[in-house]
Amino acid sequence: MPRTRLERDSLGTVRVPATAYYGSQTQRAVENFPISGLRLQPEMVRAFALIKKASAQANAQLRLLPAPHARAIMRAADEVFAGKLSDQFVVDVYQAGAGTSLNMNMNEVLANRANQLLGRRLGTYTPLHPNDHVNMGQSTNDTFPTAMRLAALMSLAPLVDAMEQLEGSLARKARQFRGIVKSGRTHLQDAVPVRLGGEFAAYALAVQKARQAVAAHAVPLGELNLGGTATGTGLNAPPQMRFIAIRALKRWTKLPLRPGRHLQERMQSHADFARLSGTVRAYALELIRIANDLRLMASGPHTGFGEIDLPAIQPGSSIMPGKVNPVVPEMVDMVGFQVLGHDTTVALAVQAGQLELNVMMPVMAYNVLQPLRLLAAASRVLAEKCVDGITAHPARCAELAGQSLALVTALAPKIGYLNAAMLAKESLKTRRSMVDLVVQHRLLTPAQARRLLDPARLSQGGLIR
Repeated sequence: MPRTRLERDSLGTVRVPATAYYGSQTQRAVENFPISGLRLQPEMVRAFALIKKASAQANAQLRLLPAPHARAIMRAADEVFAGKLSDQFVVDVYQAGAGTSLNMNMNEVLANRANQLLGRRLGTYTPLHPNDHVNMGQSTNDTFPTAMRLAALMSLAPLVDAMEQLEGSLARKARQFRGIVKSGRTHLQDAVPVRLGGEFAAYALAVQKARQAVAAHAVPLGELNLGGTATGTGLNAPPQMRFIAIRALKRWTKLPLRPGRHLQERMQSHADFARLSGTVRAYALELIRIANDLRLMASGPHTGFGEIDLPAIQPGSSIMPGKVNPVVPEMVDMVGFQVLGHDTTVALAVQAGQLELNVMMPVMAYNVLQPLRLLAAASRVLAEKCVDGITAHPARCAELAGQSLALVTALAPKIGYLNAAMLAKESLKTRRSMVDLVVQHRLLTPAQARRLLDPARLSQGGLIR
């Protein structure tokens, strides 16, 4: 049997693993909530560590915490922020409401490690106690949403960088393919010609707009409710504490942080996370759309569109030799579908707040942060392993553009809509080209027909004369 130590809390005694840096309240949460095996993301742990460090510094500055004790807490918090003791954060995502279990997990780990740095044994909680000293002037109800905001801001930068990388990859392909004419398609049916480069330029702009929308959510997330304690009134916290702590957090993180204008509003409302999640959802929808377009244009290679080739990064079949599948766009679709589910969970959690507190914060935090990580990784892989290596088949594109029934659109101003529709039906039935038919019916001379029905000219738009 593993060795344990006996700890006491307000409910009685609890056996805790002897070498654990966490304590009785964390152990109770582990025993009470063996639900998923999922843990809140490392960004949440790092954000919580920073909050505890800033609070210890503020309490020392206000002479509420002896300087040596504050330094020990801050050093322990630095270690946690650096990734040490990561195996000590063991509380399931699906835990007690509001995230008290995670807050106490952090308080206990920091108290034990700080006491250890001061020469004490694990589990003694002297001179530093998890509640009385590490959590001094704080509550789960103000530290957890503050940690959510910090974690989201820290996670936004990698996502925005990955989106910018994907945008650049698409823009480079737009320039590379700008001279390639292909058939446009609407309703998955023939439409007037377009440029392959134009399609990729449109994808790049869509990603750019999504990136700008995601980045814009950094501003409201920076308004923190640290110092509001239990209900937003700041009970048991000196009024100056939050300003000192938030200044420190801003200095350490270089993030756009500021004290909340109304701490009760910051505690009650989590609409900032709903807005962020909704914007991330919109980006996921764009990625799904773009990935599906790539799959269509690369379909075949002989029985589909076959307009582009995606990089062959792994064999596509265990039974069909030589088959290569669009595996990266398929992965992007699956990530996108997952993100839509995360957003639904966030929406339900955000509206579930009641009176002074939203107790659904743990599941909200997980489902806000996970899409940021998933989409950052998926965007980078899409750029590096797919878009950067796409090649085009100009001859195939030209062939399909020349066969498009929609070329007749250019004739409508000359011969009328009904005559043009008649020619389209005849071309579909006889499989003859539009140029042949319009000349046969003596509607245009051969030279006029070739000029008016030139896919390259049509792809430029405007009135064709």
